[in-house]
Amino acid sequence: MTKREFTDSLRKALSGLPKEDAEERLAFYAEMIDDRIEEGASEEEAVAGVGSVDKIAARIVSETPIGKIVKERVKPKRELRAWEIVLIVLGFPIWFPLLVAAGVMVLTLYIVIFSLILSLWAVELSFGACALGGFVLAVLSLLRGDLFPALAMFGISVFSAGAAILFYYGCVAVTKGLIRLCGKIAYGIKRLFIKKERVK
Repeated sequence: MTKREFTDSLRKALSGLPKEDAEERLAFYAEMIDDRIEEGASEEEAVAGVGSVDKIAARIVSETPIGKIVKERVKPKRELRAWEIVLIVLGFPIWFPLLVAAGVMVLTLYIVIFSLILSLWAVELSFGACALGGFVLAVLSLLRGDLFPALAMFGISVFSAGAAILFYYGCVAVTKGLIRLCGKIAYGIKRLFIKKERVK
């Protein structure tokens, strides 16, 4: 792939982003290719060394705030005609509640995901607290001479400590997975706006 083909493909992949952002990224990658060519690489090697257009575009889109993409998408490309303004105003009772409902659904999904993360870590914390409390009660019972309650508390403490250790790894894995899911949801929403922009 030549530098021209690379920049054309990347420009097409970034067509839904704000023009200034897309041009800035294109200039960055064009300069990177030029630097590799100056270091002695052929044009094809320089382009291949930069990476695939799809991965670069995906990274750029994921780094771009969703507000910028939406603002670029809803910004009129030309001045609206009178009948278009009338249609927007008359359609307000339909499109505005739908827009609010979609926003509330996305917000609710994020709240549910982060509530799940908080709940998991609350359970982890309770196992840790139970292990510590059981150990303290076992020592106090032993000091009072109550052997059987001390053994019972020590057993509960050991069980809780083991559960806390095992649950910790599960919490870390689930938290990372859910955070990745949130990122993919945001990326998917951004791609919807960009795809709509390309079709237009």
